[in-house]
Amino acid sequence: MTKYKEYTAQEVLDMVGQYMSPEDTKKVESAYRWADELHKEQKRHSGQPYIIHPIQVAGILAELRMDTDTVVSGYLHDVVEDTPATIEDVRDRYGDTIANIIDGVTKISKIKYQSSQEQLAENHRKLLLAMSKDIRVIIVKLADRLHNMRTLDALRPDKQKRIARETLDIYAPLADRLGISTIKWELEDLSLSYINPEAYHKIASMMDMKRGERLQYVETAVEEIQDAIDALGLKNVSVYGRPKHIYSIYRKLVDKHKEFDEIYDLLAVRILTDSIPDTYAVLGTIHSKWTPIPGRFKDYIALPKANGYQSLHTTVIGPGGRPLEVQIRTHHMHEVAEYGVAAHWAYKENKGSEHEAKVDNKDQQALNVIQGILELQESSKNAEEFMAGVQGDLFSDRVYVFSPRGDVFELPKGASPLDMAFSIHSKVGLQTTGAKVNGRIVTLDHPLKTGDIVEIITGSNANPSRDWLEMVSTRRARNKIKQHLKQLDRDHNIEIGRDLLAQELQEKRFSPTDFLTPQKLEDLAEKQHFHSVDDMLAAVGFGDATPAGLVNKLTEEARQAREEEAAKELQREMLEEGHEIKQAGTARAAFYRRNKTHANDIVIAGVDNLLVRLGRCCTPVPGDPVEGYITKGRGVSVHRRECPNIRAAREQGQRLVDVQWEDNEGQKPDYTADLTIHAENSNGIVNDILRTVNSRTRYVNAVNGHLTKGGMVQVSLSIGVRNVEQLETVMATLNNIPDVAEVKRAFH
Repeated sequence: MTKYKEYTAQEVLDMVGQYMSPEDTKKVESAYRWADELHKEQKRHSGQPYIIHPIQVAGILAELRMDTDTVVSGYLHDVVEDTPATIEDVRDRYGDTIANIIDGVTKISKIKYQSSQEQLAENHRKLLLAMSKDIRVIIVKLADRLHNMRTLDALRPDKQKRIARETLDIYAPLADRLGISTIKWELEDLSLSYINPEAYHKIASMMDMKRGERLQYVETAVEEIQDAIDALGLKNVSVYGRPKHIYSIYRKLVDKHKEFDEIYDLLAVRILTDSIPDTYAVLGTIHSKWTPIPGRFKDYIALPKANGYQSLHTTVIGPGGRPLEVQIRTHHMHEVAEYGVAAHWAYKENKGSEHEAKVDNKDQQALNVIQGILELQESSKNAEEFMAGVQGDLFSDRVYVFSPRGDVFELPKGASPLDMAFSIHSKVGLQTTGAKVNGRIVTLDHPLKTGDIVEIITGSNANPSRDWLEMVSTRRARNKIKQHLKQLDRDHNIEIGRDLLAQELQEKRFSPTDFLTPQKLEDLAEKQHFHSVDDMLAAVGFGDATPAGLVNKLTEEARQAREEEAAKELQREMLEEGHEIKQAGTARAAFYRRNKTHANDIVIAGVDNLLVRLGRCCTPVPGDPVEGYITKGRGVSVHRRECPNIRAAREQGQRLVDVQWEDNEGQKPDYTADLTIHAENSNGIVNDILRTVNSRTRYVNAVNGHLTKGGMVQVSLSIGVRNVEQLETVMATLNNIPDVAEVKRAFH
């Protein structure tokens, strides 16, 4: 692993002193002194003094030549989370701007969430929303994450992989979308070294094997290019070999199924000029000297990427008949390519009360990622849905298409003309009747490719339908369609919602007439924060609110009374059968007494010494919603609520018993959970599945696999887990395997 330079506090001060005023340099130094005092008793996992980390974060920000407030925030980014200092303490010392940046970076660690996944999603949402108000929040966070990745070897292997995966899924794409390639490449390479160390070291060794030969080749190419440029008489031109990053090679090997020797841009030269005309002049010289490879020329100067990146890319048959990639850009374009939005925040020595490092309007518009984040926040029900939208709509691969007038639209890979219509304006989307791609009529779900010219055909007789939800891939389009359909079908959805609530009440053995009264519905709508009863019923009818959740709220008191009566009745029955009953103050209190049975952690209504069996048909684990029913001679059989046997018992009129887990955490990984996995029939897929499972639990009880008629691989797994949270982590990790299509819990 590469060894990185570790800055001292003095070296950071020397760096900022080169571009900051003496007054601002003193402000940075004071932040270091305060951070050093607050963190003085703390150590990192590596055993180093904790202050080393803030010094390195501030050093990375100083390398980017960030403004004073950002470097100060780098020193103080952990003080609120890890020391007694509060946001108000920061605000009193350094003002609102620095306090707001640090607040945006600080994790939400004091709120109790139902799962670690939910907390992680909420942390990411908070960070991204803070970033939408001040880009410097994410720049500080990227510097923080970069140093954490550089020192990740001090953590346990399971934590290394989790943090590396999060970095690859969230932070590297963020750096890319903000154009900060100098951080993006390093985060990707470091993440790969922990997620797939075998691939990382294999590629690194292959690159080293012919390193001398490649360097010699590039030196020859640089000399020949320099001679050709000298003939043009251009001034201030730099020509040098460009290092290749391991992760980009890995992606080409995996995604495009290429061999190592087939990757053209292992051999690359970069040329920096003073002006745009000079870049095209150099391009003409390169193409006149060496034959360009068809399809390998890209003009990102005329058509910049959404993150502001500009450059000319071409691949030619270079010296010795070998492919050579050449990038040509101006010096300013190179600065933007390396530092992205951070280049716009570089320190300017402007004094005055109005001075804040702000991105101008043109640059702000280029960062449409911010607008996308705000739109997703408005339309997402919770943090996990918000993060799914961010990763799907904003961090996925992109395609760039044109309107007939030449306007450029950036869309996620797989987007359709309907997605483009909604990205123009929601009114255009709702009035779409057809589309043409490159002059040809296409269906509204036609997948778009980079370079397509897309014409949206509109009309007042457009008829958006539920089918449109299947034709779009962006969350923005889907939400706009849903909003329209809700309004269009409002009366119908209200009736459907009322019927669904009545159905749910009947299934739970309650009378709809008793509960669906105007007063009870009004009280429920108010408690659930709906504007009106009709809004609540329409939400149920459309699928935005679940009938089960609302019915549970509606029948809360009645269910409590029913449980007390059921507890008393069960006690009477058990006494008649000779079971010992431990009385408590009330039957309801007795419900929470521990049942000392083989099925640890199960509580039954006030009964001790009663046999309890966990259903083998659905393998419940601590944390699963469960119900039970009495079986003749075999005590209470406990099942997951969605188990077909529970549904059958309810339909047959069998009396159900209220049971629950006393301790959702579980004690040991001795609860069996059965999973069914469907995956593509790729080489080593079963090994990938087993390796992934073994990284999350050491207890694999049984494995079976076979090919389905459709050519997919179906793997049945029986594993040991402590609780449902661990099981969900296993399932989420399995779902991250590229060739896995579906992971679900099994019923037998």
